[in-house]
Amino acid sequence: MQIQAAVTREANAPFRIESLELDDPRPNEVMVRIVAAGICHTDLAVVHQDLPAPMPIVLGHEGAGIVERVGSSVTNLAPGDHVVLTFPYCGECPKCRAGRPAFCEKIMLLAISGGREDGSRTLKDRNSSVCGCFFGQSSFATHALAYANNTVKIAREAPLEIVAPLGCGIQTGAGTVLNVFKAAPGSSIAVFGCGAVGLAAVMAATLAGCARIIAVDRVASRLEVARSIGATDTIDAGAPGYSEQLDALGQVDYSVEASGNSRALESAVKMLKPFGGTCAILGVPSPGSRVTFDHSHINVGRSIIAVTQGDAQPQSFIPFLVDRYLEGKLPLDKLVRVYDLKDINTAAADSAAGRTIKPVLRMPAH
Repeated sequence: MQIQAAVTREANAPFRIESLELDDPRPNEVMVRIVAAGICHTDLAVVHQDLPAPMPIVLGHEGAGIVERVGSSVTNLAPGDHVVLTFPYCGECPKCRAGRPAFCEKIMLLAISGGREDGSRTLKDRNSSVCGCFFGQSSFATHALAYANNTVKIAREAPLEIVAPLGCGIQTGAGTVLNVFKAAPGSSIAVFGCGAVGLAAVMAATLAGCARIIAVDRVASRLEVARSIGATDTIDAGAPGYSEQLDALGQVDYSVEASGNSRALESAVKMLKPFGGTCAILGVPSPGSRVTFDHSHINVGRSIIAVTQGDAQPQSFIPFLVDRYLEGKLPLDKLVRVYDLKDINTAAADSAAGRTIKPVLRMPAH
């Protein structure tokens, strides 16, 4: 079928809205009419080729929409279902069988190869194929093909423009606190970087009942949002006396590094309590970034872990997050700003400049 999509044709070039042909769904695939799609740092990393996916390509991996068609072997979804699209996984490797699909051994093949596992392409223009299947969706488009296992049915009353980012960024931040840390009521946490991922961690810490929630960022408006969703303390990372302010707050049980900044990671580790404090790395640094630690900061029982997708099982975790949003306990509205698909370049620029926390694209009316 003919669709409209935002195509990235070369590194650092603007998105172009083009007409493409989308393949029919195979037996294990689902065709979704995309209503909204979040823009994530990972999408922009491909544009800049910090993440070297092939081009031309249709990006987008935080899609939400309505199922239009299902493949012959799909039994858990039906046309008309409201869904959030998330990361793809094989479901068969040891990590998937152990309930950790975010660590799927085929994730890179399924997510950024530009096609299906067998190498076939799902998109083409008049002259040639266009890379698709980005994170099993390529949702910067009016329609997308996804797999049955990365298509998550959600409550119909949830606004798709608000819950679209659950498929990646929000799941990553919230899952780190709830699934990885399993933060206990009364515990303490520091979050470095108050973009969508970091603020999702703040929201989850509030849900978990953390007694002290410290938010650190350079953007005053983001710190204001952090306070409005539960942060008990905020620190401007660019202000004089930054290190002294951190020291004055004392040590914490958990820390989250969501900025990709090496200095922030050093601070996040140093701030941990010994003998059990854990730092989760969520930020995506620039290629070639290096970080150093005083050895004494990590040889007394502190842990550093890198977390992918909140180590979530999305078929259960995303509906859980949707339910918390509908209960008023996950205020995603405070993060989201909606743009029309035609304004995707403005949305990407606003995100890169820190003017928007979570840009979400609204697709043209069907």
